[in-house]
Amino acid sequence: MKSKGKAGSLKSPTPPLQGLSDYAREARKGAVAPFSHFKVGAALLTVDGEIITGSNIESATYGLTLCAERIAVFKAVSEGFRKFSAVAVVADSIKVTTPCGSCRQVLWELCGDIWVHIANLRGQKRTMRLSSLLPEPFDKRFL
Repeated sequence: MKSKGKAGSLKSPTPPLQGLSDYAREARKGAVAPFSHFKVGAALLTVDGEIITGSNIESATYGLTLCAERIAVFKAVSEGFRKFSAVAVVADSIKVTTPCGSCRQVLWELCGDIWVHIANLRGQKRTMRLSSLLPEPFDKRFL
């Protein structure tokens, strides 16, 4: 877990998330991707300004691979954090890469409708609410 203090107010319609993506870019360096060579970093921002990072870790079976977003969320939750404002995800891709379906589901269940800031190493970026990536989520309301 990394704690880097306050990251700014998130009351604006689209929060300033460039700083958060810098943490995701740095976390990407810790990725273990010997098979796909597709390294991803994520940085999760709590409502209190704490930043928890994660990077993807691959398994030869691929099914046991964990994405950077889920690692960041699971680290944060295991450390007692429960309220989040945003996540930034950085990958070395031609287009900015959105979280996969599994990550969207985990983010929804454990973080809610947070801001999602995606960027690539070429400087392209987009920011949206998680609900725009997962418009009809399955959650505890259906159980």
